[in-house]
Formats: sequence, C-alpha cells, structure tokens
Amino acid sequence: MPLAPNPRATALLIRKLESIAALTDEQRQAIESLPVRTYNLAARQDIVRDGDKPSHCCLVLEGWACRYKLLGDGRRQILSFHIPGDLPDLQSLHIHTMDHSLGTLTKATVAFIPHDSLRNLTLRHPSIGALLWRDTLIDAGIFRAWMIGMGRRSAFEQVAHIFCELYLKLQAVGLAEHCRCPLPLTQIDLADALGLTSVHINRVLREMRSRTLITLHDHTLAIEAWDELLRVAEFDPTYLHLEHRAA
Repeated sequence: MPLAPNPRATALLIRKLESIAALTDEQRQAIESLPVRTYNLAARQDIVRDGDKPSHCCLVLEGWACRYKLLGDGRRQILSFHIPGDLPDLQSLHIHTMDHSLGTLTKATVAFIPHDSLRNLTLRHPSIGALLWRDTLIDAGIFRAWMIGMGRRSAFEQVAHIFCELYLKLQAVGLAEHCRCPLPLTQIDLADALGLTSVHINRVLREMRSRTLITLHDHTLAIEAWDELLRVAEFDPTYLHLEHRAA
C-alpha cells in the first residue's frame, strides 16, 4: 500500500492527543499531513516482535492491541492494552531495538508512520514533540499503577482498577459512555496483564457480578455501580492526565 496522508487515521491520532491536551489548528494540520500505510491484521498477530529494529511507529485504527513479553517457557506478561488512536510503540523513535513485542488482541487495522516523518514533524513543531513526550510519560504512569496493583492490591482490587482505567481511556476518545464500554479481552488476557491465573480472574468476575458491580455480555462491560467500583479500587484517575473524565 502506498504512503500517503490518511484523514481517518490522523483524525484518530488527533482525537487521542486531544484527550490529554489541547491542539491548535496549526498542530492539527501538521498531524494531518503525516504519511501512513494501513494494514488489516488478524487477531493474535504480531505487529512488532521483541528484538526487531522498526523504521516506523504503529497507530491503532480499529481493534485492540497489547504490548507483551514472553518468557523462555512461553509464559506471557501483558504490559499494556491499546485502543484506537494509540501509538503503542512510540518509544521506537528513540530506542531502536524492541525489548518487548506488540501484537493484536482482536482483528485490527493499523497504520504505520515512518520514523523519519515523525522526527520531521517534531522538529518543525516542537510543541507536538512535547505532546508525544507527554503521552509516553502517561504510559509510564500507567505502568506504575499496574506495578502497584500486582505488588499490593488484591485480585479483586486489581480487576476493579483496570476496569476503571479502561473505561475512562475509552470514554476520553469517544468509545464509551453511560458506564458501558467494549471489552474484547479474554480471562486469559486479564490474567496475563494482572499476574493472576484465569481461574482467579473467573472467581473475581463472578463475585463482581454477584455484588452487582458489573455485567459482561457480548464483549461489552457495563459498570452498574461506578462509585462503588471506584471505592473498591481506590481509583484516582490523576495518573491518566485526561482532559475528559467520567462524571
């Protein structure tokens, strides 16, 4: 596929960046000029592998992706979940060898943006470079929140916390409302992200349903008691640094 500006792709990137900061018309126009190449991928397909030296960054257009690391015996640790508008391998602009993999969780459409184009964009518009740096710092905040969860929260609190996080991230880019959001994750995906077993995740989800905190149906999460879920998770959304938050 040829490299060319793609208004749909850059609109998603703009929407994501505007969830964490305001953009000027000049900044939007500069982002809209980025050349991209789009691909349709199957579920559970690698986008970039551990050890690769990519020459582009990946923008998620449709579907969900995750960063992950495999141990020698095949065990997987999911490091982050990614939704449309995310640039999950932005660090490859400056860290040239991947130290983890990026793959799809669902069927997905992704756009590849050449590193040279992103570097030129940040040189011409340092304020956009600062905003992309802000996005990577927010990623680091999410990593810290997950680390606290695995180190100090109970399994119930961890699941509650990640549900709050995912809902707010999706809401901020217009993919969730009224405490309803897509959740195309398996119990194994959640287990691999939270350092738990799928059996433990299953028990937690049953307890959440029995306490009327959530319902899960057809890959959709419905949060039935938002305030209570926040309380259980001790959830403070400050680390997401979102411009738009749930009421």
